[in-house]
Amino acid sequence: MKVLILSCNTGGGHNIAGRALYEEFHRRGLECEFVDALSFARPKAAKKATSLYVNITTKTPAPVQFFYNLGQWILSPHLASKVYSFNRKYAKKLCAYITEQQFDLVVVPHLFPAVALAYLKKKHLLDIQTYAVATNYTCSPHWDDTNPDYMIIPHRELTREFFKGGISYEKLLPLGLPVPRTFGVRRDQLEARQALELPTEGRMVLILPGSLKRSTLRQMATSLHKEYGSRLNFVLLCAPNSKRKEKLTKAFANISNVHVIDYTDQVSLYMDASNILVTKAGGITCTEAAAKQLPMILMDPVPGCETRNADFFTRHGMALQANKKSDYLAHIRRLLDDQELYRSIQQAQETFVNPISSALICETILADQKEDNLV
Repeated sequence: MKVLILSCNTGGGHNIAGRALYEEFHRRGLECEFVDALSFARPKAAKKATSLYVNITTKTPAPVQFFYNLGQWILSPHLASKVYSFNRKYAKKLCAYITEQQFDLVVVPHLFPAVALAYLKKKHLLDIQTYAVATNYTCSPHWDDTNPDYMIIPHRELTREFFKGGISYEKLLPLGLPVPRTFGVRRDQLEARQALELPTEGRMVLILPGSLKRSTLRQMATSLHKEYGSRLNFVLLCAPNSKRKEKLTKAFANISNVHVIDYTDQVSLYMDASNILVTKAGGITCTEAAAKQLPMILMDPVPGCETRNADFFTRHGMALQANKKSDYLAHIRRLLDDQELYRSIQQAQETFVNPISSALICETILADQKEDNLV
């Protein structure tokens, strides 16, 4: 059996989910390829794709957000047309690649290639089984245009929402959101800190700065340092190609308990080394932290998918949400001082997030394929 993981470089989360499944298929000895769907598009069109996707998922206007929260959809026909038109342009090249390489099935953790595959199947140009993977805790707009054979969703509680979003019940598989296997294992905290050359004493707050202002970060660090001293350290992980590292390093040059780290592929290990995570409400990052049973504080989410992710995790007691400066300080203090709250968040994470969902997804797909071949 030959599997194609078809993702899209419009955001790291989709690729992380795809890579997690790629690793699991390979672990089982299957031939598997991971391909960026935009590699089949013209370079200029590929650049425009990122802004188009951001408009769909994160820049949802307030009136649309109201209906988003109600589980209904008010979609711009113009935007829907642009999504369809863009992905249709490279669809035939994608079809030729799938046919020539003789793939048996395609797994898509991104909307765009799912739309391209739907176009090909609608035009009877391609006959192959497709599995879509949702990477947020909500049914994002336009998934109803993709018509996959199966839709893998993060949790069974989202089944009704995806059904209202246009996916039939028999196609929905609530198997979890796939993250790399390393996030399903919690390494000894002392060992992790030693490996990363971080302070071995005291507790540690891991921060993925995102949109947090330097003034907010500085206030958090200085205020809490006065209270906890060397018993508390902060680690700031910068984004890839981020210009913020130099500015953050300069801003915290005189604060010894703040460690500014350049972009790294060791996020799992940094989570092992930490006691608290402050992050944006991305579906992948929230799932990774929950798989580690790492209590988190979610930054003020951007309306759209982030709002729905934050709602799911806070509603189920897996995270706290901060919308202003005072919230960050208050929430960090609570998690540092209230062990009952800390443990309750960990218990909720254990209950609602499956740390080995990528393995479960692969096993389910393979079992489904085996059953089809026997029929």
